Amino acid sequence: MGAPVSPPGPTPSSSGTALPPFEVLVTRHGAAVLRVCRALVGTLDADDVWQETFLAALRVYPSTGNIRNREAWLVTIARNKAVDHHRRGVRVPEPVDRPGHDVADGGDAVVRSVEAGETAAQVWAALARLPRMQREAVVYHHLAGLRHAAVAELLGNSEAAARRAASDGMASLRALLAPEDEDLMVRNDHDD
Repeated sequence: MGAPVSPPGPTPSSSGTALPPFEVLVTRHGAAVLRVCRALVGTLDADDVWQETFLAALRVYPSTGNIRNREAWLVTIARNKAVDHHRRGVRVPEPVDRPGHDVADGGDAVVRSVEAGETAAQVWAALARLPRMQREAVVYHHLAGLRHAAVAELLGNSEAAARRAASDGMASLRALLAPEDEDLMVRNDHDD
């Protein structure tokens, strides 16, 4: 038997103000936090880090009545959980590829899913190649939807520096994701 489940309703905070139910927080910001987790730890481990983020947030939720930007608060927790994840990863040996686990061509829907997964994997891989400051600025601003002021607070720099890092990161990301054919076409144009 588990613990009794209370019906969803306002959560009393330590400051005496009523907080919205925690489920509202998950519904409102869950997708943005998942994008941050995917960008910081990769698609394979993002779900675990997302869960750790919301479990940590739930533990202290009643004492957070004075937090005004809940999304920035959750992104900060996700960032810290991602750092913890990377620290643990250093201690865990890499898994070995298992033979015979190739994706089979089973029809158009399957092929499209595989191709979409490959495209997403390319984006996540390109994002991982960015310098840390640019990667985090892109993730917090473009994936989590935080304003540049909130990004600056997370990065510990000015709003202008956060804006510049996000802009430079997007430019680098576009360059990394440019089709190789464009490079080939440019080279062919110069050969003529």
